[in-house]
Amino acid sequence: MPTFQNPTTDAAEASEALRGLAHASRMFEDPADTYVVLGDLLAGVRSLRQVLDQLATTHETNRVRAHDDAGDQTAGATYALAATAELQQAAALPDGVHQRVDAAVADSGRIAWHPAAREPGLVSRWVSVVFLQGQGADDVLAIIDRDGTDAAIEHLSGFDLGEETTQAALVNGYVYDTIPTGPLDHTTTAGVYTLTYNHDHGHVSLLRAHTETREPDAEAPSARTTPTRPRARRQAAVDEEEDDWFAQSQSSSALRGRAL
Repeated sequence: MPTFQNPTTDAAEASEALRGLAHASRMFEDPADTYVVLGDLLAGVRSLRQVLDQLATTHETNRVRAHDDAGDQTAGATYALAATAELQQAAALPDGVHQRVDAAVADSGRIAWHPAAREPGLVSRWVSVVFLQGQGADDVLAIIDRDGTDAAIEHLSGFDLGEETTQAALVNGYVYDTIPTGPLDHTTTAGVYTLTYNHDHGHVSLLRAHTETREPDAEAPSARTTPTRPRARRQAAVDEEEDDWFAQSQSSSALRGRAL
């Protein structure tokens, strides 16, 4: 913070601040911020003019105390007056800078910055492979207790039919932006698969990461809002031969630049 009393301390701080600004202004995430920076620089130019004038005055009024290294006061006074003349000329230069920056502030303030065009990118979502509860879930929970989660993931991955599973999930809405979990669920990931399970509620779920390319202006494919816990679906192939794996069960419960 400036002291407003100690010129050497404040000069050092101003120097560091300008160095920091020179580094930070190499890139602007939001070009509207340039308006703010220009406004502060404009005030800085006015202060610079004042500082140069005051430095010139100090050299001139204290010339009687000026000596050279050999102790010659006349030579020292000559140097003081020479420095005064240079500083007076330098003090006139910021007037032109101030004029130009002031005009730039006015023009910049008329700009309505639009958001940058989005590049196509990869979007990762989660496709439900299988959700089990009841006896089917109990069998998998027993595998987890006996052999660990990796064995359970390997077992449940047998339900994954690749593109067929992906398309069925997309059609039925079992695609999630984030992994659906409840507050008591445990989660573990191995490769592209993520296993969620809950001993207390007696359910397990296997999801697969699904990466797709989203065009800049394309709307995101509809994804189900992540629930507190997935809805129950087919328990297992051996339990209900006619049920769709993905069918829902009835039982689950300051001053700124303008930016658009």
